[in-house]
Amino acid sequence: MQYENACNFLMGKLESELPQWVTYHDAAHTRSVLNSAIALANAEKVTGEDLVLLKTAALFHDAGFLQQAEGHEEISCKLAAEYLPGFDYTSGQISRVCQIIMATRIPQSPADGLGRILADADLFYFGTDEYDQISARLLEEFRQSGFKKTEEEWLLMQTEFLSAHQYFTSSAGKLLDEKKGENLKRINARLEAGFASKHETNPQQLLLDGLLAVVGVTIAAIALKLFLVPNHFFDGGITGISLLVHEIYDFNLGLIILLFNLPLIIVSYYTIGQRFALRTLLSVMLLGVCLLLIPNYGLTEDKLLISIFGGAFLGIGIGLIMRTGAALDGIEVLAVYTLKRTSFTITEIILGINIVIFTIAGFRFGIETALYSILTYFTATRCIDYVVEGLQAYTGVTIVSGKSEAIKYQLVSKLGRAITVYKGERGFLPGKFEVSAECDIIFTVITRLELRKLKNLVSEVDPKAFVFANTIKEASGGLIKRRHSH
Repeated sequence: MQYENACNFLMGKLESELPQWVTYHDAAHTRSVLNSAIALANAEKVTGEDLVLLKTAALFHDAGFLQQAEGHEEISCKLAAEYLPGFDYTSGQISRVCQIIMATRIPQSPADGLGRILADADLFYFGTDEYDQISARLLEEFRQSGFKKTEEEWLLMQTEFLSAHQYFTSSAGKLLDEKKGENLKRINARLEAGFASKHETNPQQLLLDGLLAVVGVTIAAIALKLFLVPNHFFDGGITGISLLVHEIYDFNLGLIILLFNLPLIIVSYYTIGQRFALRTLLSVMLLGVCLLLIPNYGLTEDKLLISIFGGAFLGIGIGLIMRTGAALDGIEVLAVYTLKRTSFTITEIILGINIVIFTIAGFRFGIETALYSILTYFTATRCIDYVVEGLQAYTGVTIVSGKSEAIKYQLVSKLGRAITVYKGERGFLPGKFEVSAECDIIFTVITRLELRKLKNLVSEVDPKAFVFANTIKEASGGLIKRRHSH
């Protein structure tokens, strides 16, 4: 094998014949991958003919870009088969080189040790200080070839790829994993900073958040001062603890809520983020002001009305605050903090705290008050869900059928819905496990009121179609906002 002659020949072609739009998969990239492959091969103790074959595969792995980007690995193999016989490579050696080259195709799936080395060498830069410069050249090449993505979308793509990537060889992992993790953290930080900057610099969004916060805090304060406090009713969470302390010791309610939430706001600063903590602090302070300004005045003495409407107003107020990216009650922050130190789930922690609150209320103020307070808490929780998730629930429907083409037509033309199609297989029935067939799996999002109509449309085409639905808490975009008459 005349590797040096082959190297001089191909590097000359890469340096002079690659298209101008190739800014990443160029001769410099090939040299870098070749050097990385040699370094990893030495670490993995690869020598002799295997080392020459590995270097040859590294040399040819992106040669396909001399013709085109799409399917360049297969083209690289064809070029290797065309040129390498002239440098004394046998057909068996060329076949092995091609197998190693194909290990670099994304998603990487190396078949042997040499393939694993080349796959790691091809993405060696993930764990180096040159990551930003090299990825910038890759982005430029993508854009030159018609890739239209924003900076934000590019960062998201990098985050997804780096998060899923793993080096195949132990040598690459030991050498590169730590730096690759640092690069991933830096990209995530840039992404989060971009999201925060976009949100914070949008005056319309800031104004809307401010109005929602004022309205939410006011509604929550009305629930407390006109329903719960005058009638000695309670809620769950930090608000419930504050109401208990207020009733037992007659301390200022607004001040108690602020003091009890303050430690949790500090915790949220480190566990959730600065923006959340600041907005929560401002919301709790505003609630304290509203509680000072609104006098105690019981609108009704009917305990059922107090429980339902007091809880509803409180839930609506808290829900509006949550839509601004803040909170009025730090109980979930406490639950998240405790979760890291116990084996309990967040739901179990919150439930345990509320059981303690309502038990104390029952012993101190009577079992009837405690039971009505539980109803208040339940009503508030449901109203929070409605405000945060939306009053109109959406349903995701998945359909598996052998007559998928006709069903697609029904959904798009008659129901007026956009669809997403997954490629899959149907069959694998008990007693006929070996029987299967390819099929299109159809997914669409509809409103609850359209579910019966969808099932009827599907049944007209295929009564045996497998249809299942699940509730979607929030949906946006697509064709889900069209008005319907029923």
